[in-house]
Amino acid sequence: MTAAHDGVIDLLTARERPLDGLAVRRLLPTARRKTVGPWIFLDHMGPARFAPGDGINVRPHPHIGLATVTYLFEGEILHRDSLGHAQTITPGDINLMVAGRGITHSERERPEVRDRVHRLHGLQLWLALPEEDEGCTPAFFHYDASDLPRTTINGVNVRVMMGAAWGLQSPVPTYAGALYAEAHMAPGQTLRLPQVPELALYAASGTLIAGDTALPEHALAVVDGPAGVVIRATTDARIALIGGPPIGRRFIDWNFVASTKERIERAREDWQAQRFPKVVGDEAEFIPLPR
Repeated sequence: MTAAHDGVIDLLTARERPLDGLAVRRLLPTARRKTVGPWIFLDHMGPARFAPGDGINVRPHPHIGLATVTYLFEGEILHRDSLGHAQTITPGDINLMVAGRGITHSERERPEVRDRVHRLHGLQLWLALPEEDEGCTPAFFHYDASDLPRTTINGVNVRVMMGAAWGLQSPVPTYAGALYAEAHMAPGQTLRLPQVPELALYAASGTLIAGDTALPEHALAVVDGPAGVVIRATTDARIALIGGPPIGRRFIDWNFVASTKERIERAREDWQAQRFPKVVGDEAEFIPLPR
């Protein structure tokens, strides 16, 4: 725990684990902190280099009560879901899948990608839906990189993928007042962070300083959002910003997020009984319910 006087409230380090030959760093949730604003899950995937025949191959699985965000730095992923969408995600795009009362999806690779040497690197985030949207009709949105606003602030390149910051407004639908943005910084550059009720910055690459606190690579720093903290890069750095108003208590169990344990238990029973809809075009396989 870090003193709040320099703007950093907490500093979290990633837990690394392998997943389908891919190194994954998990930043949220942790035992110490479950959420930052409405964001309840943050994984950093890769970077990874795959030989021909290897790669990402995530079988159909369910979600409720959340919206997933897939954002790639390198490579591509083929998203399919039970609403019938088949969408290739490429670097800088935003895929927003709103699970609501229940959706099933898979994340694989196109054969022409899998059959050659290829790389993958990016972030996977989950946004807990407000209580009034937990049971909403599932939906899917895709925005190309060119659709998302960007600007330069004192030489720092910034983009806003969801929500509003630095006078920019993303066209991506926003739930629970969520903010998701990024910045690329050169050594010595400074950036004042947006004023958000709860805010965290993730050093996806490089190192920074916030006040008197050094932020190592792959650390998630929860900062004093309303204060408009100023950060300084000590190397070339790429940061991701997540935040928004506090969402309140949420339960998380496997791929399910809900404000009540009853919703979670019902979802587990429905997946066990295969009552969730099938992924269109990917009906043969599924990930069994973990015990």
